[in-house]
This record gives sequence, C-alpha cells and structure tokens, in this order.
Amino acid sequence: MTKIWNAGGFVDNDPWVIETDEVKAGEGARPIIGLDAFLELAEHSNESGFGVIVGPADDVTRLEPHLDRIALVAIAFPAFNDGRGFSHATLLRQRLGYQGEVRAVGDVLIDPIPLMLRTGFTSFAVSNPTALVRLAENRLPGIAQRYQPTAVASAVAGGFSWRRIGGTGA
Repeated sequence: MTKIWNAGGFVDNDPWVIETDEVKAGEGARPIIGLDAFLELAEHSNESGFGVIVGPADDVTRLEPHLDRIALVAIAFPAFNDGRGFSHATLLRQRLGYQGEVRAVGDVLIDPIPLMLRTGFTSFAVSNPTALVRLAENRLPGIAQRYQPTAVASAVAGGFSWRRIGGTGA
C-alpha cells in the first residue's frame, strides 16, 4: 500500500494518479503523465494544472518553458541506489525556479527523506513498511553535518562542515 507523506504528515485523499497503460485517472482524480506525453500535449493545449513524471534519464530542463502550467512534478526513483532524482529536484528548485509540488515516487526509503527535503522535495509516495512506520511515528533520521548547500534553507545556521566557528584557518 502506498501512502503520500509531506512535512505535515500523511495526506488523505491525494488526487494524483500516475497513468500507465493499465492505470487511468478516474473521476475526480488528476493524472500524472510522462514527460514526452506532457510535452506533446503542451504544444497543442493551453491547459494548466498538469502532473508530470520524470524518470532518472529524463532532462528536466525540457520542462522550463512550461513550469507555470505544472502543478506537480513526480520524480521517479526506480531503485534506492539511483540518486539522479536528487539532481532533478535541485535543478527544478535552484536553476529553474519551480515553486510547485515535487514528489518522490518509486523506491522511497526512510534514510534519504531528510536529504530529499533539503533538495526540494515536498511530498513522497511511500510504500516501504519501515518508512511508513517511522513516518507515522514522526521519526526522521537527522543530518549531523551538511557537506553541500541546499535548495531549501537550512534551519540550523552554521551547519556546513567547512564553516567552523573559531577556527584558525584563513
């Protein structure tokens, strides 16, 4: 069973459905379509409020001219060890200035969720049993040190490992 989680907790009645040949968004649901299908549709329509799914090998910069028409970008994680989705989220937030919902879908585990939040993800489609329990208990793992800047402002000032206060360096 997959549940949608965001910083406010689990989301009831999420309207978004990833469309496939076997699964179609029904009455009252909002479809999430593939990147190529979206770009084809965007050429012939002025509609807005789209949901688009981006795979690891997709080029998210192709969305740039249409970002004002997209309500949700779902970024696929087909395997836990494929981190290209982190780059997609960072590009969407920092370089392209996307302000809508960015959702992680696929193999979403508990450990990378804090890092995903830092790169700009706002929601998660979670089916991993351990992750579901830990999220229900509000037990996210912490990040003791930060080794790079982030797309989302850090709540802890001076958390970067190379920015030590009181050091003797230049």
